[in-house]
Amino acid sequence: MRSLRELLEKAKQAGRKNLVVVGAEDAEAVEATLMAKKEGLVGRIFLVGNAQKLKSYENLTDIEIVDSCDEVDASEKGVKLVSSKKADVLVKGLVKTSVLLKAVLNKEWGLRGSGLLTHIVAVEVPVLDRVVFVSDGGILIRPSLEEKVKLINNAVEVMRKLGYEAPKVALICAVETVNPAMPETVEAAILAKMNQRGEIRNCVVDGPLGLDNALDLRAAEVKGVKSPVAGRADLLIVPDIHSGNFLGKSAIYFAGGKIAGMVIGSKAPIVLVSRADTAESKLLSIAMACATSGGTGE
Repeated sequence: MRSLRELLEKAKQAGRKNLVVVGAEDAEAVEATLMAKKEGLVGRIFLVGNAQKLKSYENLTDIEIVDSCDEVDASEKGVKLVSSKKADVLVKGLVKTSVLLKAVLNKEWGLRGSGLLTHIVAVEVPVLDRVVFVSDGGILIRPSLEEKVKLINNAVEVMRKLGYEAPKVALICAVETVNPAMPETVEAAILAKMNQRGEIRNCVVDGPLGLDNALDLRAAEVKGVKSPVAGRADLLIVPDIHSGNFLGKSAIYFAGGKIAGMVIGSKAPIVLVSRADTAESKLLSIAMACATSGGTGE
């Protein structure tokens, strides 16, 4: 992918999906959802929130409003709409992430999958000739080695749905050499070896790699890093939530870029980006979720 706008076409090819916005008092989330409907990505839309406030929105023809008394109630009602197959994609609005995810993980009516919930963002910045994915800057605070395997598998599965046959995965560290004093470099080497042995499939994994030599061929050549991933990475796996969060926000605020983000590993994709993100970012996130969702909207 060269541009995040390609997500719109991929979503159209996947067919219309039904969306539910939890905490629909978030005007930009609603705007993004209506934009997605106008683009032809969305069938039915459910807005869950304070009905009195939501009725003040304009252009809500053929959109169902689900009244709720608070964010816990809104999260439960929104998740149940997806788990009952009335909606295909969950969109986070004006609710706390922790409250929404607690509902998602409910054992009786939630969206808990068989694996691990992780977060992925697709990043477009002017200086790169391609879209680069980053995981995990939103869910896992400091993933273990076992969790990193699941994290990679989740991200690769999503990217394959977007047309990547074998994504090039870079395990990002501060240095590109193994240093026992830096555990993330040791784990990166282990993960790369697991990939070579076929224990992590459908991708090419290497690390430890620095951010510069993962993204830029010249940086890799200058540092003497020889790898099929170096300078060509499609997916960056970061060591903790802090570095992933900083990386995603730096792409926007330092580089003037765009991002699209969602939670994966659940039974349905969950659009989850910062409340400060623009309606365009939320539209692109909805497009990514629609393109990778298994459901088909009416």
